[in-house]
Amino acid sequence: MSTNIFLQILQGALIGLGAVLPGISGGVLSVVFGVYKPMMEFLADPKARFRTHFPKLFPYFLGYALGFLGIARILGFFLTRYPNECLCLFAGIILGTVPALYREAKEGTAPVHRLSPILFLLIAGFLMFLLLLTLRLSSFQIKPNFFWYLFCGFCLALSVIAPGMSFSTLLMPLGLYTPFVNGLGHFSLPVLIPGGIGGLLTILFLSRFINHLYDRYPVYTKHAILGIVFTATVMIIPFDTLYDSFYYSLRHFILLCVYFGIGFMISLLSEKKS
Repeated sequence: MSTNIFLQILQGALIGLGAVLPGISGGVLSVVFGVYKPMMEFLADPKARFRTHFPKLFPYFLGYALGFLGIARILGFFLTRYPNECLCLFAGIILGTVPALYREAKEGTAPVHRLSPILFLLIAGFLMFLLLLTLRLSSFQIKPNFFWYLFCGFCLALSVIAPGMSFSTLLMPLGLYTPFVNGLGHFSLPVLIPGGIGGLLTILFLSRFINHLYDRYPVYTKHAILGIVFTATVMIIPFDTLYDSFYYSLRHFILLCVYFGIGFMISLLSEKKS
């Protein structure tokens, strides 16, 4: 197996991991690894783009399945045991790609409306901030059933299709995250069937809409996604832990900063290598 294919499988596994683990967005990682746009093109019309897109995307899909079903359990141990360290590492990796994403977003010309693309970046980032803050502050619980598992499937697909969205962020405040993940892990049909239906419908319709935005308004769409990615990543940084560590455990604070720096350098080195 070539190094490039192995790297693609690993990146796909990380995307699958991001779809499961709390605080991480598979969609953000898809953007980071440069696979988001071709994946949306393929999902929007898989029949027409099967020959051109599927061979290139297959290693990512294989990795996604491994990450979602297998690697997530292994790496999930580290996130459970060392949550702040893992989040700082992920935040560094993602934020390290922001300069490259911004350069890519500036490519092309804006439509004749002459609205500043930066405006879309700020609006999308602000709306994402409000959404994540609202979900973080809400605390009501509901009883899971067929229709709520449909909603869980929608959120799971949304975490890959919509950068910045973590389905755990949507489901945890509702008390649905644990029963849904446990149902998936035990292959429970009452969970798998509605979850699969909700996820499939979301992929079929939302991917076409996003692909349409990419075709019609590429500059605005890229800036909006960049705003979402940046805001969602900043929101997963454990600022409260950093603040406490700075005053009560300077060693731990430095260690968290080191993890962030390692992640940031990984992104920069990966960009230079590519």
